[in-house]
Amino acid sequence: MTTAAPNATAMKFGYPESLVADYRHWLVLARPQQPTLGSLVLLCTDPARTFSQISPAAFAELGQATADIEVALKATFQPDKLNYVMLMMVDPDVHFHVLPRYEQPRQFNGRDFSDGFWPKPVDLTQPAMNEATMLAEIGEHLRRHWPRRGS
Repeated sequence: MTTAAPNATAMKFGYPESLVADYRHWLVLARPQQPTLGSLVLLCTDPARTFSQISPAAFAELGQATADIEVALKATFQPDKLNYVMLMMVDPDVHFHVLPRYEQPRQFNGRDFSDGFWPKPVDLTQPAMNEATMLAEIGEHLRRHWPRRGS
C-alpha cells in the first residue's frame, strides 16, 4: 500500500522482512532489537527529516496507524503502557520507536520476557532479545492480530 520506496531507515530496521503493516505514508516494522516484547518502529515514508515536514496526508494517517498498533499490541501482548519515542539522532528519517511496557513479565512462545527498565525509560541500546527466529515469530504474531482495514 505504500506509495514511496523504502528509505534508508526502513532498510536499517530490516525492511521488508520486518514489515508488520503498511499504509500509504507509514510502515510498521518489528524492531530487530527488542528492548521490550513487541517493540516496533513506526516509520514515515515521506521524504522528511523533521516531524513538521511530513505531508498533511501523513499526519492524517498517523491516527489510524497508531490506533491499529494499539489494538494489535493489546490483542497480542497486553502491555501496561505504550511509549512512543521519536529520537532521530542516528536515523534521520521521521520515525517512532514504539515500546510496549510491562510491569510484570509476559510469556511468548514458551519464554518469559521481562521489562527490566520498568518504570523508567527504556535503554534502546540494551535489547532483551534480538534472535532472528524469535523476531520473525513476533512479527508474524502481530500480523495475525493486525486490525483489518476496509478496501
